[in-house]
Parts: sequence; structure tokens; C-alpha cells
Amino acid sequence: MAGALDGKLALVTGASRGIGAATAIALGAAGAHVVLTARTPKGLEEVEETIFNAGGSATIAPLDLAENESIGRLAGAIGERWKALDVLVLNAGMLGSLAAVPAIDAKEFARVLTLNVSAQAAMIAAFDPMLRRSSGARVIGVTSSVGRKPRAYWGAYGASKAAFETLLGAYGDETSEISAIRTAIVDPGATRTQMRAKAYPGEDPASVKAPEVVAERITALAIEGFAPGHFERVGL
Repeated sequence: MAGALDGKLALVTGASRGIGAATAIALGAAGAHVVLTARTPKGLEEVEETIFNAGGSATIAPLDLAENESIGRLAGAIGERWKALDVLVLNAGMLGSLAAVPAIDAKEFARVLTLNVSAQAAMIAAFDPMLRRSSGARVIGVTSSVGRKPRAYWGAYGASKAAFETLLGAYGDETSEISAIRTAIVDPGATRTQMRAKAYPGEDPASVKAPEVVAERITALAIEGFAPGHFERVGL
């Protein structure tokens, strides 16, 4: 896949670790210039260095997606430097506490919805003009199986992912006939991440797949393209 994304601009949220970091590295290896966003500057710097050492190029942009004003500033800064955005990977998300629905903490639930839903809407709105200027924009959202099939104690997180899927799917439906924008939802399945470790503290990390497996599939979608409204679950 080396060189397949030469001259393309990609942006990955939650790029400081896990699936986001692995995806940014894979996109960089394919030739894209990758804008890396997350709250942790140190993690972003490490990912940027990995991309550089492999001969790729990247720009770091530390920010908290929960602060919607920062999203507008980021889009403005990127828009001044580049004309179009070709790949947008909406990966950042917050798990929150696993709890029975009657025990959901209202304040924490609000934070989960802000990051997992409202911030995603703000990202789409802020970068829509640049996506429309691409000759073939790919917007890929990372979800969870609990967003499609309710599971006990996962109500808050699952509700946020269901809302996110609906939001991104609606955007794709709105744009597929009038632009080159295509949207896809990817469910990574069981993957070796910090979020997974928090949800399943007794699980052997070696028993689930590495983030690089998911990153390879996301990168392939960015390169090969897909039909409007594409959904897939990444297997082992």
C-alpha cells in the first residue's frame, strides 16, 4: 500500500495511542500527510516520530475534542494550509463507567455524549467544506458492537455509539448524491487497547488482536474506497 495515498491529506482523532495511533502510522506509510489529534501531546509526538522515521510526514495538533471551539480553530488552521481533506478517521471516544441504566451518573453520561456524539458532529461540520473539495473523501467512524446490540451495563457507551452511527450515516446519505464524500462505520471488535483493558481488566491482552490489524483495514478502505453507508466488523 506504500504510496497509494501520496498527495492526500488525512486527519485521525484519538491518534496518540491504540487504534488511532496505529491507523495514523498506517496512513502515513501509505503516503498520506497525517494530521494527528488527541489530548496527549507526548503520545502524539511519539506517533509523529514513528511516521517520520518510516519516511512519512505528519503534523500534530493537540486538542480536547470536548471543547467545540478548539475544533473550529483546528479546521481553520488546516484550511489555511491545505485545500482539501481526503481522509477523516473519527476514532476518539470515551468509555465512561460501566453501570446498570438506573445507576448511570448523569454528569459522566453528559461527558460521554459530548465527546462521542456532539464533538463528532462538530468535526463533521467544521471539515465538511474541505471534504467536499476532495476528489474522493473518505470519512470513517470507529464504533462498537454495543451500539447495535444492547448489552447489560453498557447502556451509556452503547447509546453514544448508536447515536454516532446514526449521525455519520445521515451525513453520508446527505452527501453521497451531491459530492464525492463517502462514509463508513468500522467496528474493530475485540482489540488490544487501553479502553478494552479498562472494560475487561481480567482479560489477557495477548488473547485479542493488535490495533495494527484494525488500522490495516481502515487504511485499505481509505485507499480502495467503498459504497455509501459501508459497515464492517474487523475479524481476528
